[in-house]
Amino acid sequence: MRIISLNAWGGAMFDELVPWLDKCDADILCLQEVTRTPAAGGWTHFDDAERSLPQRANLLADVRSSLRRHHGSFTVSDTGPVRTGIGRAHQQDFGLATFVAESLPIVATRSGFVHGEYAAYRHEWPIDGRPRAAQAVRVLDHRTQRFVTVVHFHGLRDPRGKADTPARRAQAERLAEFVDSVREDGDLTVVCGDFNVLPHSETFQILNGLGLVDLVRDADTRTSRYPKPLRHASYLLVSDPAAVRRFEVLTEPEVSDHRALMLDL
Repeated sequence: MRIISLNAWGGAMFDELVPWLDKCDADILCLQEVTRTPAAGGWTHFDDAERSLPQRANLLADVRSSLRRHHGSFTVSDTGPVRTGIGRAHQQDFGLATFVAESLPIVATRSGFVHGEYAAYRHEWPIDGRPRAAQAVRVLDHRTQRFVTVVHFHGLRDPRGKADTPARRAQAERLAEFVDSVREDGDLTVVCGDFNVLPHSETFQILNGLGLVDLVRDADTRTSRYPKPLRHASYLLVSDPAAVRRFEVLTEPEVSDHRALMLDL
């Protein structure tokens, strides 16, 4: 079974992302920063007080078109304004998507918030404090006859940096409760995503309490599209390292400002 986690950057590198989706061979694909704009297609533009970024209007539909043999689920964390090339304003949903190959029986799914609750912004996106959600899927691996629970989330962004804060600790505690609520005894558990924390964060101490082991540690998880010197963001943890056949932080191809994390079980 292959599990891949990627912050998709709103599809900003769409031309590179689509061919990669056709080739990555993911059984379970966990994507953060997924967009959906019901009344628009093609490209939109996202702006807040710090950033201005091109985004796909409906990255969710774009990925579904490429992964026709996968079931997809989408969880919206918040909604806010974007503009098309002609300047027309739309409300865009932003969140997480999980795609599971049809060959895997899905026996449970769940989503929930690990920071805040759903919010809708009419005029402007805030630069911090935005709500954060988590998604979980529990599947049966036919080859090993073992259940696998995969949880991914997009961690709280703080413009002051990625150091531990009370809000991040509370987020980690809510995430741990969420993981514990969806997995069953004996499950192989995977937790992944864009955590937005440093490798020594207390987030990992909290998740270690669930028996989860981080495979990324201090590896560089950013691509050349990310200009800042701090290179830590995405992580992947497993409950049974002996079940790992291969783990890689993919340096090529570049399809986002984040590197994809690939786990073969």
